[in-house]
Amino acid sequence: MKITRIYVDTSVIGGCCDYEFKEWSEGLLSDFGLGVFSLVLSSLTDAEIGDAPDEVKKVYEMFRNCEHEFLELDAESIELAEIYIDRGILSSNYRDDARHIVMATVADVDILVSWNFRHIVHYDKIRQFNAVNLEKGYKTLSIYSPMEVTTYVNKNG
Repeated sequence: MKITRIYVDTSVIGGCCDYEFKEWSEGLLSDFGLGVFSLVLSSLTDAEIGDAPDEVKKVYEMFRNCEHEFLELDAESIELAEIYIDRGILSSNYRDDARHIVMATVADVDILVSWNFRHIVHYDKIRQFNAVNLEKGYKTLSIYSPMEVTTYVNKNG
């Protein structure tokens, strides 16, 4: 059976340190540690974590300690991200958000997870990203929040 490959953006890692998102981000981290899903990280996440508080850096080390695939930002991804920006899906102020999406797209991951509901996990944006992806010969990308993906079950709710 094929294990689902999941690209994790920086918001999921930071979510482990945020009361609102902690249980779901930690649940997903546990899933990766147990081998339920295959973790995909990137050089972009590495760069963003460099500016994060120490608490988030420690959490990132836990993600990095899970078996994972690591993606580098390449010319193909940069080019596709610029198309998203040129089409007005995201502004140039959110270039890194576009780059997370295209790195997952180009690497043909199964799912991208994020807590960024404004620029990434947003119905209209997802439709637009995937329209460009199909036009340019890529598959569509499934985008969800960790709460929708993790096998973790909140026992209190």
